[in-house]
Amino acid sequence: TGTLPTELGKMTNLQGFFLTVNSLSGNLPTEFGLMTDLQSLFVLNNSLSGPLPTELGQLSALQFLSLSNNDLTGPLPRE
Repeated sequence: TGTLPTELGKMTNLQGFFLTVNSLSGNLPTEFGLMTDLQSLFVLNNSLSGPLPTELGQLSALQFLSLSNNDLTGPLPRE
């Protein structure tokens, strides 16, 4: 439970982020755009809300993305 801390963006070498079914709330931090080595982002089945940060478009290494079953809004950001 809880929110995603902005400090996670400092983990620039992280390649996979998997937090499914954790009752997370709040938004996806814009700092996630700093995780330049991130290849997989899975945060499905939580209670995340708000717009998708445009900074996600900076994740050029991202290959797998799953955001389903949240209350996120807006289009997928482009590079």
